[in-house]
Amino acid sequence: MHNSISGLLIVDKPAGISSAKVVARVKALLKAKKVGHTGTLDPFATGVLVCCINRATKLARFFLRGNKKYEAVLRLGIETDTQDPTGNITRVCNPGKFSEETIKSVFKRYEGTLTQVPPVYSALKYKGIPLYKLARRDEPVQKPARKISVIDLEIRDIQLPTIRFEVSCSAGTYIRTLCADIGAALGCGGHLKTLRRIESSGFTIKQAITLEELEDLARTNQSSGRIIGMSDALKHFPEHTADHMLEQKIKHGQILTKNDIVSETVNPSGGFMKIVDAEKQLIAVLKHAGDRDKYDYVCVLNN
Repeated sequence: MHNSISGLLIVDKPAGISSAKVVARVKALLKAKKVGHTGTLDPFATGVLVCCINRATKLARFFLRGNKKYEAVLRLGIETDTQDPTGNITRVCNPGKFSEETIKSVFKRYEGTLTQVPPVYSALKYKGIPLYKLARRDEPVQKPARKISVIDLEIRDIQLPTIRFEVSCSAGTYIRTLCADIGAALGCGGHLKTLRRIESSGFTIKQAITLEELEDLARTNQSSGRIIGMSDALKHFPEHTADHMLEQKIKHGQILTKNDIVSETVNPSGGFMKIVDAEKQLIAVLKHAGDRDKYDYVCVLNN
């Protein structure tokens, strides 16, 4: 694949590898200059990892705060220091025989807007150092609770001591902390046993490619067919097709006013807008500058 191709690749991350290693593998297979992702998955977790290729790394900001959807398994009766299967067991308890009604009523408490205390074993940073590194050095740092949103929490199967469920939530929600909290509310403790992300910022597992599939396509120079174009990736943004004059103004970073962009599809008082060329290639993302007559550049991709 030519290393100048830019866009998004949705990877089905395997278990047992870090998100950073997946990115490094994608970069090597695509012979790309730059690759980044829009939200990490723990090494034991699998599923949707949105990778931005080359110039599309400039678009990562638009996907970092998007909602996520997961399939997960809660294991009751065993607590770990990491709240997941990779940690040391800190408490074992007989989970008993909870009724389905009891379990459902506890799960129901964790829907809506909640405050959640981030785990001490997380990639959040304190003075530039990831919390999990400090925790492993026996110097745990507890970040303050923060607001999250659990949009939908649905039990799929109960086979005690495990409960399989699906959850749709805001970015920044820790599913392992959700599992630990539900286990604590039931009185027996618990931890996240397995986790699979099936959606991230509107990209689904159906669009995802495995690393093995990517290797096969890269070998035959067919991997570009799986790259989502930059304009298509921003499918919900209103679009304006630039003429030659507007293209040149954007290329040279000149001030843009509403006279430069006359389009019925663009709401000048709204949020972001994408500017494409005649071939529908993304050349810039703009934002209306408040109540002024100008547009602010958010990112430019044709310079």
